[in-house]
Amino acid sequence: MENNTSLQQQLLEAGVHFGHLRKKWNPKMLPYIYAEKKGIHIIDLNKTVECLQETASALKAIAKSGKKIMFVGTKKQAKEIVTECAQRVNMPYVTERWLGGMLTNFNTVRKSVKKMQSIEKMLGDGSFDNITKKERLQLSRDRDKMEKVLGGIAQLGRVPAALFIIDIGHEHIAMAEAKRLGITTFGMVDTNCDPNKVDYPVPANDDATKSIAIIANYITAAIAEGLAERQAEKADEGEEVEENTDKAPRFALEEEEDKSGARRGGGGKPMPKRRIAGPGGGGRRPAQKK
Repeated sequence: MENNTSLQQQLLEAGVHFGHLRKKWNPKMLPYIYAEKKGIHIIDLNKTVECLQETASALKAIAKSGKKIMFVGTKKQAKEIVTECAQRVNMPYVTERWLGGMLTNFNTVRKSVKKMQSIEKMLGDGSFDNITKKERLQLSRDRDKMEKVLGGIAQLGRVPAALFIIDIGHEHIAMAEAKRLGITTFGMVDTNCDPNKVDYPVPANDDATKSIAIIANYITAAIAEGLAERQAEKADEGEEVEENTDKAPRFALEEEEDKSGARRGGGGKPMPKRRIAGPGGGGRRPAQKK
């Protein structure tokens, strides 16, 4: 309980409880609103803590399973925070502009990423030494432009398992694409948004830098925990495999000894040769000379 109180205190200090003006509110946010003060809605921090912990544990489980979580925050206040948090846990992120079809038309986006990477490689290894300075400059500009928009998803091989969104109203295209593909969505929801549009809403002020930072850092810490647990499990599995491979030759050797012991007889002594009875019953008679 103490932990919850300190978290609540931190959220309060970061201004997470400040909502929008009353005239801008979305009535579906009513369960998450604590009161109204000077025409501004105040978010209930008890609900914020509950939702934040639920979101964190769900994202931790996704990270532990080895799936990717995409961070989305193209607002000016969120860009730097999102980039830093996503890079810390090596997850894809979008902070410049959400390209229409980034998820629903993922194969085409991957082609653009590959093109960007091939230009980068060629500029690096000197393949473009024969082209003119103007052409090289043009390619560099193209590469920089692509890097700005696609840099965060360069290492993403397939569609992510989840999206963590800073402002679900601002990122409505990302939300629509995720819903169409059945991707789980997590998001910061202010008093002017519909919390039912997102699978795991976190009622919070999504306009203040401090508020965005505290929520994003809490989520990132949970993802990092999930990744660490996955790494620890992998290490344990590796040790088990090594133990089994060490035991295997020993077992084979023991089995071989058991088999040879069985062939010799019970006490490991060679078994006596059986005499083959001849017609007279006592053993084979020597052949009579004619």
